[in-house]
Amino acid sequence: MSPNPITTTDSAKAWSPDLQTFAAQDVIPEALVLQTSTVAGSIEGDEPAVRVAYVDDADAQFTAEGADIPEAEPTLSEVLVHTGKVTLLVRVSREQYVQNGTADILSDSARRAVLKKANEAYLSQVIPTPPAVTPPGGVLTHPGIQDGGQIATNLDALADAFTLVEIAGGNVTHLLAAPDTWGALRKLKKGSSSNESLLGAGTDDAEKRILNTPVFTSNAVPSGTLALLDKSAIVSAAGAVQVATSEHAYFGSDSIALRVTFRFGQNLVRPKRIAKLSLKLS
Repeated sequence: MSPNPITTTDSAKAWSPDLQTFAAQDVIPEALVLQTSTVAGSIEGDEPAVRVAYVDDADAQFTAEGADIPEAEPTLSEVLVHTGKVTLLVRVSREQYVQNGTADILSDSARRAVLKKANEAYLSQVIPTPPAVTPPGGVLTHPGIQDGGQIATNLDALADAFTLVEIAGGNVTHLLAAPDTWGALRKLKKGSSSNESLLGAGTDDAEKRILNTPVFTSNAVPSGTLALLDKSAIVSAAGAVQVATSEHAYFGSDSIALRVTFRFGQNLVRPKRIAKLSLKLS
């Protein structure tokens, strides 16, 4: 008779550590990659990429009655979305881990840490030097995005940036601002002798909208920066948030290992539909 097979139910826990997988939208819905890009799928590994197809539209024209219509030749293109894995590993003694509330507090802390790093990378990660492809460059580091200049004492530069995006065929769906940028914008006045804000009335706080577009504030946005995004111009890949615990990784010290991972990446299909402005902080 052949021996019984080795299974996870009979093996030490180190051979099958606890692993929980959560939809990123449920665990970190605040992630900028989920809110301001078009998620095209998810992949595992640094080497694979999501291939996103798009078309550079051909030009239409008038044709005389009865004449042959010229054949159009639209360009079929693609953009590659590579991903990187944001990780966090926490080591805590077993005695501390079993204290009431510790596990939940640590999980919340790990979630915030992964979210913070993911947002920073989504916007500002340095573009890797070829042949490296990961971690992928951030949206605001792409060389093709438009420079909208500097906002001074009014919103003229911002209005002009909206125009630049629309000329490129885009539609601004989100504004991203650093907290200090939004604070400076709220202090812009209707006139040199007025105490009334351009973005609000009297002492009422300004709603986070400018030119009928929602404004997201995030510490991940570089200081003094305001970005105009067309969600359809940014394609991304985002996997699940995976949380694993193990009692055996640090078996010799009677400690618990808590590991959190989140794999994602982004690229721009049409960079000119993204614009970045600066604002001089007082």
